[in-house]
Amino acid sequence: MHIKFPFDSHKPIAGEACIDIDKPVDDVFHYVGENFFENYPKWAVEVVDFEPLDGKEVFIGAKAKQIRNDNNGEIESVFEITEYQPKSKLIFQGLTQPYKHSYLLEAIQEDRRPTRLTFRFEFLELEVFMRPFEKLIRCAIEDGAENTVENIRNLILVECN
Repeated sequence: MHIKFPFDSHKPIAGEACIDIDKPVDDVFHYVGENFFENYPKWAVEVVDFEPLDGKEVFIGAKAKQIRNDNNGEIESVFEITEYQPKSKLIFQGLTQPYKHSYLLEAIQEDRRPTRLTFRFEFLELEVFMRPFEKLIRCAIEDGAENTVENIRNLILVECN
């Protein structure tokens, strides 16, 4: 007998935040995309250990291992760059955990300031026992997304002068 739940355990839970950064898109992508393996641990403050597995060059298929300090302890995962388009986007997806990070960049005015950065985090699958907490999880993800774009903006404004 197949039990049918009133929710879909494979439905992603996502949060997204946008911020305008007073730098040209080239500068923002250089920091977020081209130097991702160097700079990611700076803005992802919950990452306590980080190791690029294929060198520091960013390309589709490049992998990294991270350990994140979560409320319940440390969580280790390996992820892979799945999309990489200069001046436009960087997306990676968990190989050992079901998540996806997207960094999307857009020049508000052609080759001028500011640059709009959109960060999106998705849990691609949630354990059935966690579904009752979906709203709380979504709120935490949205707060985390807001913190991420603020951290990136602040770091770029300080480090890219």
